[in-house]
Amino acid sequence: MTPIGNLKPTIKIYDTTLRDGTQGEGVSLSADDKVKIALRLDKMGFHYIEGGWPGSNPKDMEFFDRIKKHQLKNAVITAFGSTCRPGVEPGQDANLKCLLDSGVKLATIFGKSWDFHVTKALNTTLEENLRMVEESVAFLKGNGLRVFFDAEHFFDGFKANEEYALAVLRAAVLGGAEAVILCDTNGGSMPFEIQQAVEQVAAELPGVELGIHAHNDSEMAVANSIMAVQAGVTQVQGTVNGLGERCGNANLCSIVPNLALKLGYTTIPRDNLSFLTELSRFVYEITNLNPVANQPFVGESAFAHKGGIHVSALMKEPGTYEHMDPASVGNVRRVLMSELSGLSNLLYKYKGLNLDKTSPEGRKVLEQLKKMEHKGYQFEAAEGSLELMLRKAMNGYREPFQLQSMRLILEVREQQPIHSEAVIKMRVGEEIVHTAAEGNGPVNALDNALRKALETIYPEVAALRLLDYKVRVLEEKAGTEAQVRVLIETGNGKETWGTVGVSTNIIEASWQALADSMAYGLLGEK
Repeated sequence: MTPIGNLKPTIKIYDTTLRDGTQGEGVSLSADDKVKIALRLDKMGFHYIEGGWPGSNPKDMEFFDRIKKHQLKNAVITAFGSTCRPGVEPGQDANLKCLLDSGVKLATIFGKSWDFHVTKALNTTLEENLRMVEESVAFLKGNGLRVFFDAEHFFDGFKANEEYALAVLRAAVLGGAEAVILCDTNGGSMPFEIQQAVEQVAAELPGVELGIHAHNDSEMAVANSIMAVQAGVTQVQGTVNGLGERCGNANLCSIVPNLALKLGYTTIPRDNLSFLTELSRFVYEITNLNPVANQPFVGESAFAHKGGIHVSALMKEPGTYEHMDPASVGNVRRVLMSELSGLSNLLYKYKGLNLDKTSPEGRKVLEQLKKMEHKGYQFEAAEGSLELMLRKAMNGYREPFQLQSMRLILEVREQQPIHSEAVIKMRVGEEIVHTAAEGNGPVNALDNALRKALETIYPEVAALRLLDYKVRVLEEKAGTEAQVRVLIETGNGKETWGTVGVSTNIIEASWQALADSMAYGLLGEK
């Protein structure tokens, strides 16, 4: 998209994944993990990276020691902390000393801006809190640090006692704060409230750089951050993938493309936006969390299309059902196959198979697909099985092997694991292969026997690796008589593919998925 106008200010992106993001449930990062993420954020062109709270734990201090060894090209590393405690001079406060010891050039400290918190949480006076804010900022400033001030609970404080909330901001500015960040700490504010407050703060503090730090407890963090920018802030704080305490922080993977591609602001370098999806998945991997498939912009399903009418329109013009080009954020368009699919889905997805709208093979497969999904099959994650089905419906496909018989032997031996052995007889090419193999369980034994039979004719089978095996019970109330669906993911080092099997017999379902996984891996081979 073309940026709207040339007079808009650059919006500085402040990432707090390494600090606020780690407060999310299930998120734990080592110092080494934090360095890896910081280097990736710097490469993306983020302006500020909050490394942690050096006064809170040794791991964060270790990060600050390690990151010094790296020459960052774009980002400034910041350390996080609080103002001095009530009744304590800044020079005597251990937390502020740790900020100095971290070796950073920029510190971000937070202070209370809600009178309710001052009197109840800090158990001090409103006047003492103003002293703590001003003197803490001045102390760090006097020791050579740049200082940002996070006005904690600002929007709640502004609604409760507007005069005092503004007085806290003025105290930070008097102390020498370079920027004042307005925090929606409880995440309960609405966009119109954010707009009104930011506009008033901008009028009260002309020339002061303002920022926004929003939490997502009302599902408004992204909207509130964008509204704050529209109202005058020039710094946006958030986390990659919206990680953070409770419902998370403002999601920078949504904020950055909205600001840059929708509203025409300058944020990180425009060319780097095409690596946004890669960044999202990298952080999910490092934090050991499953990616959110329907996450806007960067999720696997963000540009996935299932309905036949949608795909038919997409083939004519992508803009009919996509708000932007997926490639602009490094994502890809996906067309899914299911009982909701139309012939357009097949035409789009399998362009190389010479199908057209009059193709009887395509319509035959589509009807078969709908019947099979009614029985419990699912092809959204089993595109390998779907392509094989389509090829079988067309002339010229030669199956690489055919099962003639299969026998499984399970032997229980006293005080030993159950012994599993599979015996199979197959036609492989023009040969009949009769072989057996043991395994760690019946499915592994089947897999080993299948490979053993195929490798005599197809040595390339050795490169195929089973990457994932999932079993889903389809009729929970049927107990052990229920149908099960087996999904298998296989890879060859270059690509991965999914296959599926369904049966009331878990071995039969596993065989269907295993056989398809090997057959798909041999496409284009002998």
